[in-house]
Amino acid sequence: MKLKGLVWFFTIALILISLWELSYTWVVRNYESGVTEQATKIVKRTSPDLKGDEQIKAAVKHVKDSILEFTKDKEIFPLIGTTYQKCKENELNLGLDLQGGLSVTMDVSLDDLIKSLSNNAKDLTLLKAIQTANDQKANSDADFITLFKNAFVAQNGGGKLSSLFAGQGKEVKISDNDDQVISKLSTSAKGAIKETYKILLKRIDKFGVAQPNISLDENRGVITVELAGVDNPDRVKKLLSASAHLQFWEVYRIDELYTPLVTADQALQNYLNGITPGDSTSKADTTLAKKNANPLFKIFQIIPPQKDNKTGAESLSPSIANIDKKDTGLFYRYINSEVVKNVLPANCKFLLGVEAKSDKGDVRYYPVYAVKMLPGSDLAPIEGESVETANFDYDQNGKPGVNLKMTSYGKGLWASLTKKNVGKPIAIALDDIVYSAPNVINAIEDGVSIISGSFTPDDATDLATTLKSGKVSAPAKIVASTEVGPTLGEASIKGGMLSFAIAFLVIFILMLVYYNTAGWVANIALILNLLFTIGCLTAFGATLTAAGIAGLVLTIGMAVDTNVIIFERIKEELTKGKSYQQAVIDGYKRSLAPVLDAHVTTFLTAAILFYFGLGPVLGFATTQMLGIVLSLFCGILVSRLVTEVWMNKQRHFNYFTGLSKRIFKHASFKFIEYRKVAYGISIVILLLGVGAFFNGFHEGVEFKGGRSYTVQFQQDVKNDQIQDDLKAAFDGDFPVIKKVGDNRHLNITTSYLLGKENTDSTVRARLYQGLKKVLPADVTYDQFINPDPVKASIQSSTTIQPSISDDLKRGAVKATIFAIIIIFIYIFFRFRDWRYSMGTIVALLHDVLVTLAVFSFFKNIVPFPLEIDQHFIAAVLTVIGFSMNDTVIVFDRIREYSKGSKADQKGSIINRAINDTLSRTIMTSLTVFLTLLILFIFGGEVTRGFAFAMLIGVITGTYSSIFVAAPILVDFAKDKPLGEAEIISSDKPAVKKP
Repeated sequence: MKLKGLVWFFTIALILISLWELSYTWVVRNYESGVTEQATKIVKRTSPDLKGDEQIKAAVKHVKDSILEFTKDKEIFPLIGTTYQKCKENELNLGLDLQGGLSVTMDVSLDDLIKSLSNNAKDLTLLKAIQTANDQKANSDADFITLFKNAFVAQNGGGKLSSLFAGQGKEVKISDNDDQVISKLSTSAKGAIKETYKILLKRIDKFGVAQPNISLDENRGVITVELAGVDNPDRVKKLLSASAHLQFWEVYRIDELYTPLVTADQALQNYLNGITPGDSTSKADTTLAKKNANPLFKIFQIIPPQKDNKTGAESLSPSIANIDKKDTGLFYRYINSEVVKNVLPANCKFLLGVEAKSDKGDVRYYPVYAVKMLPGSDLAPIEGESVETANFDYDQNGKPGVNLKMTSYGKGLWASLTKKNVGKPIAIALDDIVYSAPNVINAIEDGVSIISGSFTPDDATDLATTLKSGKVSAPAKIVASTEVGPTLGEASIKGGMLSFAIAFLVIFILMLVYYNTAGWVANIALILNLLFTIGCLTAFGATLTAAGIAGLVLTIGMAVDTNVIIFERIKEELTKGKSYQQAVIDGYKRSLAPVLDAHVTTFLTAAILFYFGLGPVLGFATTQMLGIVLSLFCGILVSRLVTEVWMNKQRHFNYFTGLSKRIFKHASFKFIEYRKVAYGISIVILLLGVGAFFNGFHEGVEFKGGRSYTVQFQQDVKNDQIQDDLKAAFDGDFPVIKKVGDNRHLNITTSYLLGKENTDSTVRARLYQGLKKVLPADVTYDQFINPDPVKASIQSSTTIQPSISDDLKRGAVKATIFAIIIIFIYIFFRFRDWRYSMGTIVALLHDVLVTLAVFSFFKNIVPFPLEIDQHFIAAVLTVIGFSMNDTVIVFDRIREYSKGSKADQKGSIINRAINDTLSRTIMTSLTVFLTLLILFIFGGEVTRGFAFAMLIGVITGTYSSIFVAAPILVDFAKDKPLGEAEIISSDKPAVKKP
């Protein structure tokens, strides 16, 4: 073998690099295990009265986290003097589905940016075009700026954009045409998207996650964030989605606003009763009048003046009222109605404060503040630009707060505002939520002050972090999120690793049983392939997810494919009577083309999946691509190296066993003669595949949008026990309920309040309400929404807004079509004959249609979910790659046998090619099928649908390669031979030279 020294060098280098990268993980796991033991001893010593596994576990975790935080700079890798923190950053990343945590997909909203760049943010033509662009965004691939332009021009005509965006100090000039305006807006948009990304990076740094995973898709304006291990998802989501718009407001107190509110309440009552203003003769229906009496004050719990028991003096609250959380939607509808606005002061604006609980904890409410806008605008007297620094601090009473320092310009504004409001409150709001409204005691001249209120240290830290990271000009809205509790993560690891271990053991033994001592070559290549794959994943900082483990399991099955192809060819050469040395040389030489073809096509489908995929399937695609490349290196070069080292010692591997000698020996099946039967079956499959679209599918939450919750109960629960209650709780929205593993774990999907912002907590509250009948009486709402390994609680949740679900669906369709086109082109250039491409495409469509038909017609029959989601698309693309793998092996052999052939010899050539590759086809299909079956049984719910789709694909892919792709070569262009080149030398030529 040429370049033997180079192969040795890369093999040894990859072994050392992989072991080195994985050593960080080993050191971290070892250290953390020791800390866990230490924390357990401390808890037992300091809290001997703790009862219950969950309480003990929580206490141990708290102590463990404290020790790890305290010792993060401790040297734990003496060999290179590396600290725990550094080792943690270099260990193998585990995805949130393996250790719990939060994943969010954020869509950078350019609405506010366009408004801020215009010279009139309230222009009706601007707002209408923005609204149209938003409506079209869900069903278009165009970027938002282009959609806005098209909408504006369609509604107002061309040449008018510059007048809307030109102005003093602005980038756009009045002389710019529409294209120039859009070009400048696009540049600003790209800059804003990058800036938003940078600000989010700053905020994420504060979460203390050792290996945060954040990526930006600049063209789509989508940011994905994965934070494995975080234990407060709501806090993280709140901090990520904040735009950091800080404002300081003067406030109306109830004594100033009570009379206008009474007038507004009466005006609203008349409006709801249908009484026209000024018409004293109109009377409302009695029932209606009773229902609509005092509508504003029904939801407004006015806060009266408070009397001091000692001094008798009265004081006024900075907030004018409280409203129940359930009434917030109605509140906004009332205060934004024209009849209410017309009777209140023109500069009055209502803001809500931080959510609070009643004394009993059973009612959640918001304080309501009435703030004073500057005349003729919606601005506050002081905006966030006037703040120079913000840091966590404690006030004079020892309460957590935020220390603010104003800029030189802001210092003057702050001095003026505080002087004007001595003895009165100033409301401090971030993103239209009032966090504090302290009374001003004295004018603040130095520009330094502390915001304090009912903050926890975390609240104050988050507020300071948000202010320091800066205001976001293009806020990022959360359009998809997944929360996974640590218990489900542990179950995913156990299921994944069990399936991985069993699959490895089964394939390891199978190689020895079928290939005798040569099986050791395949097994050495398999071990190195897995070592290199995991080592490279660690080195690249990639994240291993449950889908990634599925990719590793699949890699086990496909990694031996290279050796199977080579070994089968060596066996053929040995059967012809060649020496071992010559058989090995010819076997590797003649196998190179089909091995490359098979791996290239599989790699292409994985690359397409990587490009179009989001979330967990990216981990699968990454693992698969890496495994394919390393499979080539280990299967061709390392295997050849091991074989030659053994042969140089005057020894040879035995490639036959008693079993393999008997199977498919002198196979001579007449496949082509039965092609018409196969065509009939394919027509039926085509009809079933088309019928599947009419029969429908169960779409996963990723593709239809909605909220999905996996709930753990403490006893078996059946669907009919909770369906009606949940439907009532979700205001008539019918939930989809599926079993997850057993009847103690159910997945509940609903579209209730889908598309509305900031409704996650409302939906969770309704879910709790709908399940109360089957929950233990002592499980509170707060316990229910926090994952617990023992108690009834939400173990994981996923939220997908319609905008991103439509995007995912379009991406899935594109990925499938693109994969088929790319493979068609590759096969055409590889075989230089359109019939090979045609056979390939028909076979691929056949495989896809079979999978679709099964998922449609069996969706309500099998005892596990069959859903069309990203995992299904990953399976379909992998099926395409695997089917191609089989097909090109047959095609390569047909091409080899066809050189110098005639048209009337096509049938016999194809039959011989299929028969001669049959052993390889069955062995490859068997190894992949076994690994998938193991994954299906032991891999857990996350990958079960994927494994099932792949199992179908392996069977149908093997069938289509033999009975669909190859026969098409006979029936298309019947008078044209399959090959024109001179026949290669062979002991048993397919065609004798004339």
